[in-house]
Amino acid sequence: MEKNVFDDPRITAVGLLVEAHAGLSARFAVQYEEHGLSAVEFEVLMRLARSPGNQLRMTDLAAQTSLSTSGVTRVVDRMERDGLLCRRACPSDRRSSYAVVTPSGLRRLDETLPGHLRIIEQWFTGQLEPEALTAMLDGLRRVRDAVHPGATAGSTDPAPSDEPPSPLA
Repeated sequence: MEKNVFDDPRITAVGLLVEAHAGLSARFAVQYEEHGLSAVEFEVLMRLARSPGNQLRMTDLAAQTSLSTSGVTRVVDRMERDGLLCRRACPSDRRSSYAVVTPSGLRRLDETLPGHLRIIEQWFTGQLEPEALTAMLDGLRRVRDAVHPGATAGSTDPAPSDEPPSPLA
């Protein structure tokens, strides 16, 4: 007798991933809103804060997020108006610019992160034994790298000639 295709463990794996993501996203959204951020704005701030010099080229920021290049431009425009980010010209390529977290953006992250980390611990990492968490992180990185190879674009230190001026200058 043929196995029921609806019981396929591949469908179960993707379904569980989608359900877990939806549940976590709903909890995060409430917490972000308490700090005046959207999920996309939080993602942009975190990507930039975790990058060398708290900055990324706009094209790399688009590659690392779920946004198109025009979507990143709109988000950065809005966040720049709110004082969370600024743009810096790339000294080696006039066509490129960097998005840089401002001190105000870093303060907003500092205010948001304690609650964010509590949610992560309560509803995600705290649900797993350390060995299971390590194995899951390894698996998620492999899947991420396969389906989204640009996800870490620009996340290493740029060559010295590519270094834009300090965001605090």
